[in-house]
Amino acid sequence: MIKNFAKRKFIITSFAFFIFFITLLFPNKEENTPTITTNYISGKTTPIFLLNSNNYVSKTEVVLKNNDLLKQVEELISFLTVDNPNKNILPSIFFPIIPKGTKILSLDIQDKLLKINFNQEFLDIPEKYSEQLIECLVYTLTEFENIDEIMILIDGKILENYPNSSKKLPHILKRDIGVNKIYNFDKIYNVTKTTTYYLAKEHDISYYIPVTLLENNSKDKVEIIIERLKSNPHLQTNLMSYLNAGVELNSYELLEEEIKLSFDKDLYEGLNEKDLQEKVKYSIFYSLKDTLNVKNVVFQN
Repeated sequence: MIKNFAKRKFIITSFAFFIFFITLLFPNKEENTPTITTNYISGKTTPIFLLNSNNYVSKTEVVLKNNDLLKQVEELISFLTVDNPNKNILPSIFFPIIPKGTKILSLDIQDKLLKINFNQEFLDIPEKYSEQLIECLVYTLTEFENIDEIMILIDGKILENYPNSSKKLPHILKRDIGVNKIYNFDKIYNVTKTTTYYLAKEHDISYYIPVTLLENNSKDKVEIIIERLKSNPHLQTNLMSYLNAGVELNSYELLEEEIKLSFDKDLYEGLNEKDLQEKVKYSIFYSLKDTLNVKNVVFQN
């Protein structure tokens, strides 16, 4: 009997403790229990081309809040505009270029051609920045898979010249207009145009600067790009390329939208950091993508 009593007492005590712990886990609703709410902002990261502190068109990234293509175009143009209320989101080393007061009057996309109709304020820019203005706009918006070409209109009329310049502007703008252009030729025929992406670093922020070189060069464009990435760029001192100077391109195969590269040795020789290895890959990829209009680069052993 004593044994049964002790057993019953143990069960009652255990049940009491169980009720006590349940009370701790689920407090009285009438008590003022603090609530913590976390807001998550979802968005899509996409490339954007802005001016850096040395006034070179530079590639960085921003987060977009919208999923609709035209809304994304509006967002990017807003980031590119001087009086953008959200410009503080951008790293301090980058600067928007579209003049203050610029408004989008209309947008239209058909067959991968984007038509942008701006007001007159779009033209309120010094001539020395007029080419960079067009380059930032074209290179930013043609990053979209569904946009290959841009047409700029001012109050409904096609923009004929670079803003505040006598230099003619093509009606249909593509990435082949070039960016941060260097002219290094003495003959107007047999001019080769290649765009090479270099790394730059400011205040611990790494980003890419594309440089379009126009020169009298009979070499293959792929060879020109690889050679330029192996050598020291002369545009400005903080441009970098980590491609091994001793590596040689054995061969390549150019398909419709893809290029396959074969090198004689490891591209990453001497690069122990995975981040630097990725930067080497992307420098080559961005350069060939812009120059040859390919969508994929395959690195073969």
